[in-house]
Amino acid sequence: MQESYIGIIYIVGLFALLWFLMIRPQQQRQKKHQEMVKNLGVNDDIVTAGGLYATIVKVKEDSFVIRVADNVRIEILKHAISQKRTPEVGEFVKE
Repeated sequence: MQESYIGIIYIVGLFALLWFLMIRPQQQRQKKHQEMVKNLGVNDDIVTAGGLYATIVKVKEDSFVIRVADNVRIEILKHAISQKRTPEVGEFVKE
């Protein structure tokens, strides 16, 4: 009887370890990214997931219209934003 309890405790312990080492950090990164995207607005400098440097021109419900060059505007989904750039010498804000 006692050996079966030890086996169950071992399996539960492995799942708890997996949760704290892999799943939980990913959820925290995802939450930070969603918060960063939520706080973006017009004239914010960003980098897309594809590596394009752009400036947000218009905010829509589930997308952004961005300017990548003079007279070049592209509409992208909000989850395609990789990171926000700060105004100082093009440094990135890792969130």
